[in-house]
Amino acid sequence: MFDLAIKGGWVVDPVRQEIKKQNIYVKDGRIAALGESDANALETRDASGLYVLPGGIDTHCHFRNPGATEKEDFAHGTRAAAVGGITTVLDMPNTNPAVLDGIDVRKKIAYFHDKAYVDYGIWGLSLGDLNLDKLLSMKEAGAAAIKFFWGYAIDTKTHALVYNYTKGKEDVIPPLDDGEVYAIFRQIAANRQILAIHAENSALIRRLTEELDTSKTADDDYAAFLSTRPSLAEELTVATAISMARDTGAHLHILHMTSRRGVELVRRAKADGVSVTAETAPHYLFLSAEDFPAVGPMMKVYPLIKSKDDQAALWAGLLDGTLDFIASDHAPHRIEEKRGSLFKMPSGMCGVETMMPLMLDAVSRGKITLPFVARVLSQRPAEIYGIERKGKLEIGFDADLVLVDMQKTRPIRNKDLHSKQPLTAFDGRSITGWPVSTYLRGRLIAADHEIVGDPGGQPAHCRAAV
Repeated sequence: MFDLAIKGGWVVDPVRQEIKKQNIYVKDGRIAALGESDANALETRDASGLYVLPGGIDTHCHFRNPGATEKEDFAHGTRAAAVGGITTVLDMPNTNPAVLDGIDVRKKIAYFHDKAYVDYGIWGLSLGDLNLDKLLSMKEAGAAAIKFFWGYAIDTKTHALVYNYTKGKEDVIPPLDDGEVYAIFRQIAANRQILAIHAENSALIRRLTEELDTSKTADDDYAAFLSTRPSLAEELTVATAISMARDTGAHLHILHMTSRRGVELVRRAKADGVSVTAETAPHYLFLSAEDFPAVGPMMKVYPLIKSKDDQAALWAGLLDGTLDFIASDHAPHRIEEKRGSLFKMPSGMCGVETMMPLMLDAVSRGKITLPFVARVLSQRPAEIYGIERKGKLEIGFDADLVLVDMQKTRPIRNKDLHSKQPLTAFDGRSITGWPVSTYLRGRLIAADHEIVGDPGGQPAHCRAAV
């Protein structure tokens, strides 16, 4: 007898890009059977009128744990994920302490064990020569990939990014030169790992920022702010990174892409056979610079949200496969930090809980299809990072299931979010299409926008085939 039967739902297949009315049967946490045949189970869920998608995978989350738990922590963050239809998350490494070697990876995996409401993986952080010989140990310990903040100085004590770096500044690791960065690519290639980069040319940004006379600029002048962090900053870094990936054979992944120029570079590189993948984030797809007067400083993220033309290019890149998937870049801050001068406040907002609803709403508006959502939220992230038994609704895969009501309309509201600091730029936006039940390995973990039960997340096995 099966443990769970989900009957009468419309099953969304990202591989075949089709939807079929099928029953799903679960045994020991995995999908044991699919089809139209009727069978008994210890528990049966009537999914009539609902769509069943593979659990979402968010590969870009800053849960701030340890080191900044006043902003977010793993328990709150993974609760938000579960309610939003996300069943696997990858946590970024720039915490305090940071994840710099295999020992750090194992410690963090163990630390999260009793706090996770969804399955999880860990990123490692590259500091150049300082931990070049530790990159392989992170892979061996289970790190999904290695992140590198291109061109940024790093605080030696907290490992936070230093945005106002000047030469000679104390207690920081200076930005790496191209030779040091090339050494990272070469080592990544030798280790058969993934190197993911935050792609902004910080030297250009520093120069443009210095040239801007902030004394004559309003605190909320988004156009002036954007002039200091233009598309060129992304273009320069992406171009250099692609050249290094081509030369070394390293697998390059470009995080949170924002610009037409960047998309065009990735499209050409893929056509040339370079081992490169890329993502964008929901805020770049659903907001543009023109929205700032209505949305305000809550939409400050790095890299900055750009023009409608850039937004259109991102959608085109996602639809044609130039961009492989989307990830939230979930990065909350305290409410009081997101007030005041646009130039001084921190960047980032909640995203893990709203990512799937935003994409479902795009389906309701006719922009994309449900199989496409399953592809860019589940299948492709699992394939690229080698997350075992995730991303598809197939026999033998984990029974990570999201039941979606495509007729349900309600607004995103900050007060309804489950993050520790529930702040999003989408507060008040009406959404049609919502996750109404989330199952992790066959166990109900969220229903009707609330968490159900206790933490039960496990480490995800990430074995990227690069």
